[in-house]
Amino acid sequence: MKKYFKEMLENATELCDMQEFIEAIKIYDKILNEDPKNIGALIDKATTLQRTGDNNKSLELFDIALEIDPKNVDAMIGKGSVLHAIQKYDDAIKLYDLALKINKKFALTYAYKGLALGEQGKITEALKYFKKALSIDKDLELANISKETALKLLDSKKTKK
Repeated sequence: MKKYFKEMLENATELCDMQEFIEAIKIYDKILNEDPKNIGALIDKATTLQRTGDNNKSLELFDIALEIDPKNVDAMIGKGSVLHAIQKYDDAIKLYDLALKINKKFALTYAYKGLALGEQGKITEALKYFKKALSIDKDLELANISKETALKLLDSKKTKK
């Protein structure tokens, strides 16, 4: 990747961290105007659009990224996250499974799959995925919080019986 694009992507990321999504999107657009197949810009713009609630456009960009690089785990997880947000949990889980076939050591994928399973009411199965995520990255906050929530849900079910 050109150093110029790398610096632009870093600037856009900083803008996103400051909740300056419109300005970040302008940077992604500038990169994509010059290099329409720039995977980093496609994925980052898709993620930013999801954060702004534009799930349809976000999905379109993740699809473009996956057409360019069908084994891009970040694009799979990102698309899965959007599908999860629009309550298409089975579709999200399929993408997480595909991502796990490519990279079994990506803790976030396990955590996201656990979240999708939890949304489907499969708390025990979800808990397994949170634990797996934590076995890879013991500091992954999403997995820690989700694991604790799942345990509380399971405890409350036992108490009600």
